[in-house]
Amino acid sequence: MSQQQQRNWFARHKVLTAAGAVVAVVAIGAAMGGGGDTESPQADAKQEQPAKQGGDKKAPESKAPEKKAVTIDGDGDFEVGADVKPGLYRSTGNKDAGCYWERAKDASADTDSILANDNVTGTSYVEIKATDKLFKSSGCGTWEAVDAKAKGTPGTTLKGDGGMFKVGVDIAPGTYKSTGNKDAECYWERSKDASHGTDSILANDNVTGTAIVKVSASDAYFKSSGCGDWAKTG
Repeated sequence: MSQQQQRNWFARHKVLTAAGAVVAVVAIGAAMGGGGDTESPQADAKQEQPAKQGGDKKAPESKAPEKKAVTIDGDGDFEVGADVKPGLYRSTGNKDAGCYWERAKDASADTDSILANDNVTGTSYVEIKATDKLFKSSGCGTWEAVDAKAKGTPGTTLKGDGGMFKVGVDIAPGTYKSTGNKDAECYWERSKDASHGTDSILANDNVTGTAIVKVSASDAYFKSSGCGDWAKTG
């Protein structure tokens, strides 16, 4: 029943009850000389209670989705732009030169299609360019995209077979010494980028005995393969 209808019902009911009460009072007064209380139907009527409003509840905070690292599988051929995006990638944990990678200008598999390649022990960084057509990887640890501008906590000692070290991130600039190298098996290289082209090499050498190398702050990478461990001396 609506509020308007309820008010109208009560108004009519009060009038009827009041008229009945007069008759009742006269009859009872004549019989007993007294009057009884008459209940108003309003007392029994149920009043509509306003709906309780719930307290303000904060909506649960939505968490931003975690960014997944961009990766390339350690085995396979990948078309640049379709399967893999250009950029800087790193693979770690490679053993005994069992990791082979290649940047190629086409899918002919001819030797003259190779832009750069390497057999890796330890860590390798590779810059895949937008002009590359194919990136090949065999027996390597998963390649993970790396922010070229990322900072790190550079070390002052390096594993002689650790592979590539990013200057300012993995290795601090300075002078390093490696000893006990035999039969020119120690190879080191300072490079200006991770494209691995011959023009990216700033200096390199194959060493027997002791090797001393100054790694400059302007160098991008230092590579070591088959060497005794390196320690910073200055």
